[in-house]
Amino acid sequence: MAHCVTLDSRQEAALQAVADGFIAQHKGDVVKALKEMIVLNGHLQEKLDAVEARRRMAQAT
Repeated sequence: MAHCVTLDSRQEAALQAVADGFIAQHKGDVVKALKEMIVLNGHLQEKLDAVEARRRMAQAT
């Protein structure tokens, strides 16, 4: 799943603001915020995989 993304300065600033807000929600605990983000990304990946599987099944019929 190696995928590199290049951000311009505006995108980088927006991403930093979101990251700062997410860390603030966890009272400054970066590790706790990172762990939650990993869990959330895992749930999203499962949903994307399910959608892709349904799409492949629909195309096969």
